[in-house]
Amino acid sequence: MATKAQPGTGEQGAPDTTAPTIQTVQRAALILGSFTVGKPHMSLNEITARLGASKATAHRYTKALRAANLLRYDERTSLYSLGPQVLTLATAARAGLPIVAAAEPYMEELVRRVDETIVLSVWDGESPTVVRSVDNTDHMVRISVRVGSRLDLTSSAQGRIFLTFLPPDQVPALPRSVRKSPELTEELDAIRQHGLSVNSPAVNGVRTIAAPIFEGDKISGTLAVVGTTATVPDDVKSPMAQALLETARALSQRLGNSDGAPTAD
Repeated sequence: MATKAQPGTGEQGAPDTTAPTIQTVQRAALILGSFTVGKPHMSLNEITARLGASKATAHRYTKALRAANLLRYDERTSLYSLGPQVLTLATAARAGLPIVAAAEPYMEELVRRVDETIVLSVWDGESPTVVRSVDNTDHMVRISVRVGSRLDLTSSAQGRIFLTFLPPDQVPALPRSVRKSPELTEELDAIRQHGLSVNSPAVNGVRTIAAPIFEGDKISGTLAVVGTTATVPDDVKSPMAQALLETARALSQRLGNSDGAPTAD
């Protein structure tokens, strides 16, 4: 007769040693996931509350995470923050996103067409984050964009693309931002019409044109041309802007969008 497994035992009745391990991983993940852009520092009391355990248990976990460089501790403020190893993991995670591999040939082709730096960004839950950049090296002035850079939600062309096409519940800051800036409201309407956003910061002479990338009917990223105000026109109907739009739509079709066009209302 077969032996029936009991809770906390293996298939043959032996003690199940995986449960404590799973709990350890879950607790470590809970601690790391508690840090956000809006809350980059936490005290031990705050971590203890999030963990729902004793302060001694929380301290034991933070000590182990510090040893693995996943947490850092500031003795001056007695606050914890994410450690440098998290950046390494984040970069590796972004590099493994399906959209990165799919976009590679499209980005290379677009560089050849427009002779400017091409940047791919995805939504990280709070802002656009650069996951791939293909630099143009032919111009006297070379524009490089660092992978891992987080872009401003309202002032960057990529951020405004996400503001336009993400579901409202994913961008809780949108109503407040729109109320504060009539210009932003007009820009979002224009993006819905043209499928492109143009950003020209006067302070650095860099101009960006961005277009949405869709997987199915949901936005999954932005493709952008980045150059100087002297080489990148601010007209959404320019040949460069239209080349970007064509490439973004072709990539969207590759990722399952029916026609590569914006689908948001």
